[in-house]
Amino acid sequence: MDAQKELDTRGLNCPLPILKAKKALTEMLSGEVLKVVATDPGSVRDFQAFARQTGNELVEQITGEKEFVHYLRRR
Repeated sequence: MDAQKELDTRGLNCPLPILKAKKALTEMLSGEVLKVVATDPGSVRDFQAFARQTGNELVEQITGEKEFVHYLRRR
């Protein structure tokens, strides 16, 4: 998946990955994709809820052993 911007939130716990993603999305154009790499297992459900609440599209989530990658498309 191609992303226009990538955000590294490894080592950060909720709500910091969400807050950083929200800030990054405000600086992006509609339709652009943000890639967020996190190590917090709770980020999977956090980004699902964030997408529902904000109207941004959660395009894909990849769960690895220690990392979680989230792709969000700006509304």
